Amino acid sequence: MESKPKPSSLWRQITRRFLQNKMSLIGLAFLIFIFLFSFIGPLFSPYVNLGVDPTNINQAPSTAHWLGTDKLGRDVLTRLMIAGRISLLVGLGAMVMSVVIGGVLGIISGFYRGIVDQIIMRIADILMTLPGLPLLFIMAAILSEWKVPTEYRIYIVMLMLSIVGWPGLARLVRSQILSLSERQFMQATEALGLRDVRKLFKHLLPNIIPLLIVSGTLSVGGAILSESTLSFFGLGVVPPDASWGNMITSANSLIDFQKRPWLWVPPGLAIFFTVISINLLGDGLRDAIDPNMKRR
Repeated sequence: MESKPKPSSLWRQITRRFLQNKMSLIGLAFLIFIFLFSFIGPLFSPYVNLGVDPTNINQAPSTAHWLGTDKLGRDVLTRLMIAGRISLLVGLGAMVMSVVIGGVLGIISGFYRGIVDQIIMRIADILMTLPGLPLLFIMAAILSEWKVPTEYRIYIVMLMLSIVGWPGLARLVRSQILSLSERQFMQATEALGLRDVRKLFKHLLPNIIPLLIVSGTLSVGGAILSESTLSFFGLGVVPPDASWGNMITSANSLIDFQKRPWLWVPPGLAIFFTVISINLLGDGLRDAIDPNMKRR
């Protein structure tokens, strides 16, 4: 008697659907490359520990400096690698904080409802009605007036981006929790008299993890763009720390834009392809987790 094949688990089905999406695989491959480039690449650079070199200022790309040097004589390729670390860390850090804050508040709001729901959602509404970028500029300008030390600015930028990013996710999570609360399995937990903690962590949280994964992935690209914009205007990560945004800022003259493209084209392309790859990955995860999304 032949045994029936075991049905595939949900995560295996998601993985199989994701692997069938070629564009998402391309995005994932580029992200792996950019992580290796940013975190492993500097270990192989002979210029990583070298500072200002007045004898090599604004040198064009050559065999010694593949992407040329900047106005302080530093190797642009090495700076691009190190800047990638900070830009990626800011994006990932802001995403994690947004997911934690938005996820927790969304779950609490949707589960307990009442006055708790009203307070959380009104705060989210206020933050969502304010334009994100001007709000970031205001917060960054205030912090600049407070003379926040350079080594802490990266963490402050993460916090600012998460403050702007959590309301949208909180509303998504809340709506999902409200929908799940009407399902039969949640009505069964009520009949069994389970504690709130078990309802939240055993039954509700596993059902919103896919939503958190997709939303978190898609928010990384926005965080990287926002950090780059703040750094471009001198309100984010500031020298001597390098980010892709303040690398573009360093090309601040018409001569640089016309005759020294190696100063601003590489970080610009790094931002562009990284954000595109993250969006491709997020779209692939969304379609894999909910294949009906493709048909909507």
